[in-house]
Amino acid sequence: QVQLVESGGGLVQAGGSLRLSCAPSGRTFSTHAMGWFRRAPGKEREFVAAINWNGASTGYADSVKGRFTISRDITKNTLYLQMNSLKPEDTAVYYCAAGPNAAWNSLVITWGQGTQVTVSS
Repeated sequence: QVQLVESGGGLVQAGGSLRLSCAPSGRTFSTHAMGWFRRAPGKEREFVAAINWNGASTGYADSVKGRFTISRDITKNTLYLQMNSLKPEDTAVYYCAAGPNAAWNSLVITWGQGTQVTVSS
C-alpha cells in the first residue's frame, strides 16, 4: 500500500520554527510534483505550498509566502516544509500530497495521514 508519512509536527511558540518532513513508502514520487496542505479546526483543507518534480519551481499560498519554504531531496525521496515566524493561525493538521504529474496542477493522487502543528501565542 502506498503511503505518505509526515513527521516533524509539534507545539511551538509564536515566532518559532518547525520543519515538516514527508517520505513515501511503497513507491517513489521522485518524478511527481508534491505539495503541502493544512486543515485548521473548523475549516476546510487549504493549499499551503507545492513543488515540481525537480524542485525548480515552487508556489505558495499568500498566507505563508515569505515565511514557509518547500523543498525536496530527491536522493532521500523526502519532501520538506520549513516553517518560520509561525503564528497561532498556522495551527492546523498539515498534510503532504503527491500530484499525478511532474508539474503541480492542483490534482492529488495520494495524501499523507497528517501531522499536527500547534502554535501558542
